[in-house]
Amino acid sequence: MGNPNRVAVVACAQTELRAAWSNAQHVDLISSTVSNLLKGSGVALADIDFVIDSGSDVLDGRSISNCGFLGAMGAHHKEESRVEEDGLWAASYGINKIAAGAAEIGLIIAYSKPSESDVSLFYASQVEPFYQRPVGFDHLAASGLQAQQYVVRGGGREADFAKVVVRSWEKASGNPHVAVGQVPSHDEIAAGEYVASPLRRHMMSRPVDGCVAILLASADVARRLSATPVWVTGMGSAMDSHAFAVRAPGRVEACEVAAKAAFARSGVDPRTVSLAEVSGSSAAGEMMVLEALGLAKPGQGFEAYGGSTAINLSGGALPADPIMATGLVRLAEACRQMTVPGDYGLSNVKSAIVHATGGVGMQSHCVFTLEV
Repeated sequence: MGNPNRVAVVACAQTELRAAWSNAQHVDLISSTVSNLLKGSGVALADIDFVIDSGSDVLDGRSISNCGFLGAMGAHHKEESRVEEDGLWAASYGINKIAAGAAEIGLIIAYSKPSESDVSLFYASQVEPFYQRPVGFDHLAASGLQAQQYVVRGGGREADFAKVVVRSWEKASGNPHVAVGQVPSHDEIAAGEYVASPLRRHMMSRPVDGCVAILLASADVARRLSATPVWVTGMGSAMDSHAFAVRAPGRVEACEVAAKAAFARSGVDPRTVSLAEVSGSSAAGEMMVLEALGLAKPGQGFEAYGGSTAINLSGGALPADPIMATGLVRLAEACRQMTVPGDYGLSNVKSAIVHATGGVGMQSHCVFTLEV
């Protein structure tokens, strides 16, 4: 019978990720995603025990903004919770509820419309207010300093960052869930303006609008609903110091801690996983994450892209970063790749790693391990 406390992802859906959904409001994106998720899933709204959503009041521009979306979420007269962090943390919350026996089916939703906000002000609201914010320290500066430290450690060069960006956009151009205009060329990236040396414009993740939702189910329910449930075998999360100056230079220690927790729970050796969907605020950040996850040796993050693990076949966060939903998108993308591997040129897919990050300079990290 297996472990009765196991939890699986049994369905996922998302909108197209666009630079701006100018013809749709938050509630429209959410309602269409939930409707598409339930179609053909074998689950009705009445079957769902709880709803957990991830979004940002700051980005939405109003307090307790989720209260305006409860109907679209299908949360009317249901237990509903809000997680003011990336959607992968919301999924972790839901998985723990089901594993504890408190519920059988959960709906996890994450959404974002940064096109209606000033993303720089969103990150500025998270910066230490007395010493850092007055001197203009922000998310771009934090990312640039991380990249500089990474280069000093021998972990990469600006040319490597440009190659990562080109690869990411090319992968995204083949992803039907990401709206991509013209893929930037290597020369265009290399000639782009610096936003925080050594990072140029395209080397930072591109904020996009979108919504994603997944259905979680207990072991018994998952086996009835899906022929190929994707089992969550391990989870870990960690947060680095808010004081940027005391963080380890050129590394993301919180990601290392989160990964070790997930691997310890699942028994997974990261060197043997079939695929990984990871988030990164910048090209350098993505490479540091790959090292922290054990998919590359320290200082050799660029080498992971040519290894045995398929990295970010979706394109990852660089071409499409729906802030507050990016990690849950990574989970949805990984689940699709595991259930229909042939569509992605994969075979013999058994396990995966999913990663989310949040905060200024990737302060927080969440890691899942999956298997089919």
